[in-house]
Amino acid sequence: MIHPADKAVLRLAIGLGLAAAVAYGAALPLPYVVCLMAVLVLGKPGPPMPPLKGLATAVVLAGLVAAGVLMVPLLEHYPPAGVLLTGGILYTLVFLGRRTASPLTLVLVVAFTLIPVAGVAEQGLVTALAGSLALGIVLGSVVGGISHAFFPDPPGAGPGKRPPPAVDRDTAHWIALRGTLVVLPMFVLALTNPASYLATIMKSVALGQQAGALDTRSAGRELVGSTLAGAGIALVVWFGLALHPTLWMLVLWLAAAALWTGARLYRVRPSLFPPSFWNDALVTAIILAGPAIEDSANGKNVFAASAMRVSLFVGLALYAWAMVWLLEGWRARKRNISPPGEEPC
Repeated sequence: MIHPADKAVLRLAIGLGLAAAVAYGAALPLPYVVCLMAVLVLGKPGPPMPPLKGLATAVVLAGLVAAGVLMVPLLEHYPPAGVLLTGGILYTLVFLGRRTASPLTLVLVVAFTLIPVAGVAEQGLVTALAGSLALGIVLGSVVGGISHAFFPDPPGAGPGKRPPPAVDRDTAHWIALRGTLVVLPMFVLALTNPASYLATIMKSVALGQQAGALDTRSAGRELVGSTLAGAGIALVVWFGLALHPTLWMLVLWLAAAALWTGARLYRVRPSLFPPSFWNDALVTAIILAGPAIEDSANGKNVFAASAMRVSLFVGLALYAWAMVWLLEGWRARKRNISPPGEEPC
């Protein structure tokens, strides 16, 4: 009998492979975004997303897309006000996500940060990006259902990865602040050259979510280490694809990457790093491999562009680490100087 954790790894690998086959085989716009959204849905702990919940998520996503489009004129004509409003919305999304322990918070934050940036670049990019985000969620729920049908869990059993518990109100406020401060600077930078920074926005959102759940001691190792691990996985996928550049080789290499990281994500293989490390490594690998494939198709220098992205991603990880260290130090000092009888925040 197959262990539930082994089934979870197989479902992740099959799901990513099917998503890549559909996204790249149908030549969808921004196919790596479709794969990324599918992985975020597939990585959701528990049973596959029911159709009604998938529809509800799509409706919420559509609302965020509409709100993101409405933000474009504000960002173009009143940038400071637009950035402050964006920061407030991001803070609210992360806060509510932590209070409800929703695993789909990352999907909503990605949608809201990407759409305004794409809208500043060109309206056509908004349509393509919105379609990729929505299709990725739908595709993730479909392939998740298919893979669950092939590898169902017995009643009462589940893989090793568990949803994060809901946190108290004060902690949720603190986590939301840290996540927002990690994402917002890259959001501002992306507004200067949206077409070049879409992948970086997605990485900053992933880092913002990751940084919110880390303490100072583990932040550096996990934030920087997972980024470098993801870059290594993307490099292996790229060289494997270069041996025989076809759709099916791409599907097989991405599925292999999901198998390798999933075995550590779900504790099938022992690892010194927590599951969040390997989840972020796989997300980073997709964010790096997808644009590299597009660069190759457009005749660009793949290694120069990829080296620039990796350098930027590592810089982002170091910034997120510094932000965690500074904020945690400030919080600790604030607790120490709280007046007697007053609750520390």
